[in-house]
Amino acid sequence: MKTDGGKIFEAKIVVIAAGGGSFQPKRPPIPGIEAYEDKSVFYSVRRMENFRGKRILIVGGGDSALDWTLNLAPLASHLTLLHRRDQFRAAPDSVNRMMSLVGEGKIDFVLGQVAALKGDGGQIATAIVKTNDGSNFEIACDALLPFFGLTMKLGPVANWGIELKDGELIPVETASFETSVPGIFAIGDINWYPGKLKLILCGFHEAALVAQKAHRYVYPDKRLIFQYTTSSSSLQRKLGVA
Repeated sequence: MKTDGGKIFEAKIVVIAAGGGSFQPKRPPIPGIEAYEDKSVFYSVRRMENFRGKRILIVGGGDSALDWTLNLAPLASHLTLLHRRDQFRAAPDSVNRMMSLVGEGKIDFVLGQVAALKGDGGQIATAIVKTNDGSNFEIACDALLPFFGLTMKLGPVANWGIELKDGELIPVETASFETSVPGIFAIGDINWYPGKLKLILCGFHEAALVAQKAHRYVYPDKRLIFQYTTSSSSLQRKLGVA
């Protein structure tokens, strides 16, 4: 196996226990936004200081959008919060504090949606906003922070050549929870089989059966000796409870 950092691991089996997948931010439907990502479009804030003195446009109506509006307002040269409606999914206190800043003229609140971006070399200069009445206007900005929530995706595993169900789940057989690729197993919420229940209890059961088949791959010439912790003195010594 090779990581995205170039590190290589040698292994006789792989067990995928990725839960529901990796959480990734939802990308807004703005044409060409990919060219600006990680340059002037950011889906998270890692260092607040990077936004000091900038004209910031925050898009969204949930807790993330409101929280970062309140936190970045003192640093920005100008900050605009854009949401498609005047109702929010954020905590009422955050909404009240945001509206107070609007009333004091410290930030702007605009109804509408970003329809397009202008700028060269990945740096935004202007966001074209479409209002609810269908008209357009421009907002000058140096950074766009869209907070549209998160979505679960399978991530790089989707490119491993494994059979998938609906592009999101990994089908397995239930004797050992092996995938369509020999030596690669999937346990927990990431796998699928008829009657699957997404319970932690089921994940433990699946892992136990994977271990049986894994032993055959790793030690093909060794006999598997099945033992119980309640009766095996050797296991109890390993666990330090003998």
